[in-house]
Amino acid sequence: MKRALLWLVLVLLAVLLTVLAFLPASWLGPLVEKQTGGRLTLGDAQGTLWNGSAFVGGAPGEGGAVTPLLPGRFSWRLSPLVLFGQVDMEIANPQALAHPVRIDGNWSQWQVSSGELLLPAAGLAGLGAPLNTLAPTGTIRLAWNTLDLLRQPNAVAVQGRTVLSMSDMGSRMSPIRPLGSYEMAFDWRGSQADLSLRTVRGALLLSGSGMLRNGRLRFSGQASAAEGYEQTLGNMLNLLGQRRMVNGKNIIALEFR
Repeated sequence: MKRALLWLVLVLLAVLLTVLAFLPASWLGPLVEKQTGGRLTLGDAQGTLWNGSAFVGGAPGEGGAVTPLLPGRFSWRLSPLVLFGQVDMEIANPQALAHPVRIDGNWSQWQVSSGELLLPAAGLAGLGAPLNTLAPTGTIRLAWNTLDLLRQPNAVAVQGRTVLSMSDMGSRMSPIRPLGSYEMAFDWRGSQADLSLRTVRGALLLSGSGMLRNGRLRFSGQASAAEGYEQTLGNMLNLLGQRRMVNGKNIIALEFR
């Protein structure tokens, strides 16, 4: 009787280990959707939970189709030690990531290694007016130093710095191409981040500062044309906001509350 029970336990254990070893990668899709409030999902997931790949897409539209938001496919390697509370994961995508990114930690806090992610400028149009009218083009990269993340009720606290670099940006509303290059830096302190925008170079000058807190953006800045470009950029500037006179110069106020 004891021998039969032992064999039954061993068989059940073997079945359990086999099931765990071959858990499909598609199981990660609903998890990503839940953690991002339904804004992101994984499309065409292949492989297993421990070693698989997929593309990152927006929430499925009518008909269930998932549209890729980032170039290339993301592959991952996840250690089974996560079942015991230890996170050891590596994510790679030669088309979107400058180099593989490591995530270490446990179920409640993680450390993300420094990295750089390529973002398609066309995706900005999805943020609504006036970006959908401007139809921006260019190269956008998100770079970060080592980030510390802590899971909290209904939120994730972040410590670190991220920089959004927008190089050689253009617009269908402007004959000048490129319009300029810009940087937006985020200094994260828990559930909020201080942000600043500056112009690196170009005919369209953008600057400002603000705060991102609990998903809400507060920003105050201005847009103006560099000397000699006032008339050429006049129509496009009118799309960005209201004109104001500051120190004898016409500027466009950029306000998000």
